[in-house]
Amino acid sequence: MSGAEARRVLVTGGASGLGAAISRALAGAGFSVDLTYRTSGEAAEALLAELRAAHPGRAFAAHALDLADRAALDAFCDAAEAVGYHGLVHNAGQPCDALAAMLDQDRAEAAMQVNFFSLTRLAKALMRGMVRARSGRIVAVGSVAALRGNAGNGAYAASKGALIAYCRTLAIETAKRGVTVNVIAPGFVDTAMMAPYAAHRAGMEAQIPAGRFARPDEVAALAAFLMGEGAGYITGAVLPVDGGLTAMLGVHRT
Repeated sequence: MSGAEARRVLVTGGASGLGAAISRALAGAGFSVDLTYRTSGEAAEALLAELRAAHPGRAFAAHALDLADRAALDAFCDAAEAVGYHGLVHNAGQPCDALAAMLDQDRAEAAMQVNFFSLTRLAKALMRGMVRARSGRIVAVGSVAALRGNAGNGAYAASKGALIAYCRTLAIETAKRGVTVNVIAPGFVDTAMMAPYAAHRAGMEAQIPAGRFARPDEVAALAAFLMGEGAGYITGAVLPVDGGLTAMLGVHRT
């Protein structure tokens, strides 16, 4: 696709970590990329410069947006609806770690807004154009936390579980209109978000069949594939990228 023909994809949280890897993968696959960020302004500008240098003539843009701010999200969606995006990758996420008995409802609701409700608002805005074009892709980044129980992940897992249930429903509602909706469920990915667990990394990797964390580009490659023509018959799927973690029973013989 040339710069004038390149289809546009919106990536939330697309300036750093896994989101930046997804933005790069989509650009490499021939798409124009708009990304949102909350606090990573410098990273966003650096990534835009990188993408523009690597893909001259292609359109790339960054938008400051706090997905927890419902008024700001509404205003952004009103503008985005007129753009005519081919695809959406909802990558932005907010952690919420606490034992279920210690759950703070305000924190849990904030995570639910960012991880789940912002996706529903964005999809509502962008879906009309996709349906009219009879072509579109929505990819949501979930988590293996929604597929397997893990102490301390109750609220976060619930937000990702809601995301999965919504995407499955949206997939069947839009399948006949040329739109696909899928969820990527990463396991542990080697990004700055894992830094707080550095002291436990060796023990965590020992429990993963592949024996290591995922590289961001390994997750991003699946997002780029799902956005392309070759994935036109894949919809309503939840695809773990976890080195075999969710396939394992989880009880080790000593």
